[in-house]
Amino acid sequence: MNKAITHAWAALGADPGLLERVSYERVTGALPARLPVRESARAAVAVCALAAAELAAEVAGGTAAGSAVPRAAGPGAGRPGAGGLGAGGRGAEAPGAGRPVAGRVRAVPRVRVDDGAVATAFHSERFTTLDGRRWDGFAPLSRFWRAADGWVRTHANYPHHQARLLAALGLPAGSDADAVAAALAGWGAAEAEAAVYAAGGLAIAVREGAEWDASEQGALVAERPLLELERLGDAPGPARRTGGDGGGAAGAGAAGIGAAGIGAPCAGVRVLDLTRVLAGPVATRTLALLGADVLRVDAPGLPESRGAHNDTGIGKRSALLDLARGADRRVFDELLDAADVLVTGYRPGALDRFGLTPEALAERRPGLVVARLSAWGAYGPWGGRRGFDSLVQAATGIALLEGDEGRPGALPAQALDHGTGYLLAAGVLRALTERRRGGGTWRVEAALAQTARWLTHGTHREAPRAGERPGRPYEPGAWLVERDAPLGRLRHALSPVSYEGGPADWARPPGRWGADEPRWTA
Repeated sequence: MNKAITHAWAALGADPGLLERVSYERVTGALPARLPVRESARAAVAVCALAAAELAAEVAGGTAAGSAVPRAAGPGAGRPGAGGLGAGGRGAEAPGAGRPVAGRVRAVPRVRVDDGAVATAFHSERFTTLDGRRWDGFAPLSRFWRAADGWVRTHANYPHHQARLLAALGLPAGSDADAVAAALAGWGAAEAEAAVYAAGGLAIAVREGAEWDASEQGALVAERPLLELERLGDAPGPARRTGGDGGGAAGAGAAGIGAAGIGAPCAGVRVLDLTRVLAGPVATRTLALLGADVLRVDAPGLPESRGAHNDTGIGKRSALLDLARGADRRVFDELLDAADVLVTGYRPGALDRFGLTPEALAERRPGLVVARLSAWGAYGPWGGRRGFDSLVQAATGIALLEGDEGRPGALPAQALDHGTGYLLAAGVLRALTERRRGGGTWRVEAALAQTARWLTHGTHREAPRAGERPGRPYEPGAWLVERDAPLGRLRHALSPVSYEGGPADWARPPGRWGADEPRWTA
């Protein structure tokens, strides 16, 4: 068993005996890189699929083995040295923890992880097309630039980020790549990073891994577990609901949560999705595959890329609400009061003014699962910074590891985004399982920087086993499908999350961004 998988499963406080339910189909040529990207991607999908299978067994009445998930116990609870799973402590045990019952492990469906499906899904934004048109992943000003003393990586895919980048560099609106290159050539890399961030833009000095590890933020990341799953307080277990016409799993229908069984373990679960590209939407897209009623809510003034929506909006509905407006805020509060899961992916602190901290939510909405995603972790001097996959690669040494001849490079996919998305979904699924067993309000935390640390320090490349046949060559076509969507003919990647009796595809294609009514259907 690969170390990365056991590491990730342990971080979720899950029963290690369930790992025997996982098997693998290996292919050659998938996700080639100097770092063990294929192994970490495989592990992230494996723990997500296993968490889904465990919940499916619980919903269907088979129940899985016990676990050891920490409870909150005041300040510092769940932190390294205070009972956090990733630090080696067990914390307070959940009801039934550590008391496996004969036959429970056998009740969990078998999981099969196919490297071809994983690689295709980790490139899903590249493979998604609408009427043959492909999404352009990066804008012209989102790239590496040579600085006076090194390299800088910028992210300017959104118009407001581009405007702030140009303003920080003293350039007029509409300036092109040549103008940015000339400007940055006169700046030190760290100086450019500080100036652009101060202006609300996104730029990172490209660092060696050792430099990142020695930094204050890098040291804090190293001390933290890969994922955090914590019980914040007591609450009754979930009530059964009659399903509606939510995202659902293809062929599973939308039966009540107890009757949905193996095929749709999240049927009847209401997920309020406050995330943007890319990791958060990957997580909530996965919950939609498993039958959850996922409603993504965006602010009207922050439009989403059509390509990103076509890729990650599948299985979900999409609505617009301005939380600064009284009427919209009241609608949002009604949605939140009836939600089972809230997933947020904005910069840490950005939503605090709306009362959306885990502590405030635990008091207001007992029984809620609160899942938070950040770039750098919600702690330390970088805790309030914006960030994206490409920037985290640049800061943590990955870009230089994957580069050539002194020029930084990139992973073969946005593997930090996709990997963190599946890990976050796994955390939510484990929280839902624990909530069914013993109630409670739950907190799940994931960060791109934690996943980067896992890739560079917690994952090892697998050597072929003696006598093992080489896998088949990677061919993405087997994992791509086409379907009619409201906006045209959609091609998309299938989910790599697969277990016996599980869903094969999403029940609904993405609709128009922001066009759905802000209400629950489940």
